[in-house]
Amino acid sequence: MKPVPLAAALLVLVFARELATASYADETYTVSGSDDFSIGSGDIRSEVSYRGTQTLHIGRHGAGTRLRARVAYTRDDAGARSEATGEYVTDLSPSGETLATADHDPDNLTVLDQPFAAELDRQTLHDLGHLRGPLPFDFPSPFTRSSLHGYLQHIAGTKVAGRRAIGVRFEAAGPMHGTIPDRPGLTLAGKIAMRGTAFYDSISATLLALDTTVTVSGNVSNRSRKDPVTIVYSRTIRRAATPAAGGSRPPSGERRGAITRLRPSRPSA
Repeated sequence: MKPVPLAAALLVLVFARELATASYADETYTVSGSDDFSIGSGDIRSEVSYRGTQTLHIGRHGAGTRLRARVAYTRDDAGARSEATGEYVTDLSPSGETLATADHDPDNLTVLDQPFAAELDRQTLHDLGHLRGPLPFDFPSPFTRSSLHGYLQHIAGTKVAGRRAIGVRFEAAGPMHGTIPDRPGLTLAGKIAMRGTAFYDSISATLLALDTTVTVSGNVSNRSRKDPVTIVYSRTIRRAATPAAGGSRPPSGERRGAITRLRPSRPSA
């Protein structure tokens, strides 16, 4: 079961001009997750789980920058195990525009195919660390054209794997009216809820840990029986190792990346 990619609708990574001249080491992450589907009173149920490792490579590509994430993992579909790989590529122009040039990540496991950025720029990291209270915003649902309403909130006083980290919590919800992912014969009327946390190294601004969950629930609307349906997608990504020798980090004044497409909600008139 493949959830609709979230990165296109939520938080995505953008690098500034300075990144094109920097040299980076690869980052290694572990990844795990599951897709759970149930319909009726457990009459139909399926579960797929995932576990693997991936590498994020950042390098120059023409005048811009290319980010390439490759994952190798075990896919367990109700006890039937198989080995699989995935790849996701994002190109960044010198002006900061992003383009997903390759999406070969059928199970949405790569670090580039998630709701949160793989790296942040210094200003964004600073802003996240100084959030006071929830920051509301709206964004398009990854399943339908309706809007979801949510918020970001700073997680204070956090360490991840012994590193001082800046954390952010994300939650959003909204209506769901449309076909069910990977089951186009079923139309669902209900709601979609998303939640997650991301933690970034307070020095390097690199992603250290990420947890995301998407829950779709409602009733089948295009059949005589209005059976209840619940789908839960979860992904967990953890940085597995420090960068290998030979890579470098940009000076503290250099921009790395930014959260974009995140528009605060407009207050009602």
